[in-house]
Amino acid sequence: MRILTGLQPSGKLHVGNYFGAMEPAVQLQDEGEAYYFIADYHAMTSSQDSAALRENVRELAVDFLACGLDPEKAVFFRQSAVPEVNELAWILSSVCPMSLLAKCHSYKDKTAQGIAASHALFAYPVLMAADILLYDSNKVPVGKDQKQHLEVTRDIAVKLNEIYGADTVILPEPIIRADTAIVVGLDGRKMSKSYGNTLPIFGEEKPLKKLVMKITTDSTPVESPKPTEGSTILPLYKLFASSADYASMVADHEKGGVGYGDFKKRLADAYWEYFAPMRARRAEILADPSYVDRVLADGAERAREEATKVLCRVRKAVGLSPI
Repeated sequence: MRILTGLQPSGKLHVGNYFGAMEPAVQLQDEGEAYYFIADYHAMTSSQDSAALRENVRELAVDFLACGLDPEKAVFFRQSAVPEVNELAWILSSVCPMSLLAKCHSYKDKTAQGIAASHALFAYPVLMAADILLYDSNKVPVGKDQKQHLEVTRDIAVKLNEIYGADTVILPEPIIRADTAIVVGLDGRKMSKSYGNTLPIFGEEKPLKKLVMKITTDSTPVESPKPTEGSTILPLYKLFASSADYASMVADHEKGGVGYGDFKKRLADAYWEYFAPMRARRAEILADPSYVDRVLADGAERAREEATKVLCRVRKAVGLSPI
């Protein structure tokens, strides 16, 4: 089984990124061949700040490695270091109906947020399809918000295979972890940079714990039971705490006599302790500035080896290469 996933370098990683994408990716390293890439081409659809892109790519690489990505188990590389992806995207574009892209909610959502309506943004699902199909990926971990794009990938793959032969590309399947597909943010909505409600993975202890203490709560008095339905604190605490500690907090909500300040402190302590091993690993990585460069260079070489095989097969199928 070959597994593929990509993360956009769009700024500091937060808890939603970790539980929604990074933790599942790390766990899947032991279940098959893993190909993990930094989606720097995709990042260009929302920002044209070249200095920020370079910085974000490096920070994402450091953070992913700190969170458990093992370059001995997974092929880890920059998307842009494999130029074959662009040729495959063009080939896929030639069979992709405009109507298929017009249905994609991501384009509508992002333009509604003020992102420029560029061709790259509209064609984003085609490049995503190329990312997936270029490595003969069998399984693709995705969040619920990306599920439609994987369906588009499958639609394009089916179309290509119908025209040029059943074995031109492999149809991938999604892996969706329902329990952590959506992580709640500090204001109760989905954790997202666009909402400004994120809890970063890394940073200084005092300001990070201060963020937790700002979580939105209701005005229920200390002595009264606290509602568990619709709580922001409980679902976050469940991510970091043991089952016994989580059950204890639920019980304290239900019986009353404990204030939200105490609950937030417990959450802040559990959150800080949870990421302690990752912080230690991150410090080790930063102590060797060339390590990340070596990992990404090796990953790109290994990724291109596979990409070249797949693209060669596709080129022959569509008539771009001699048989």
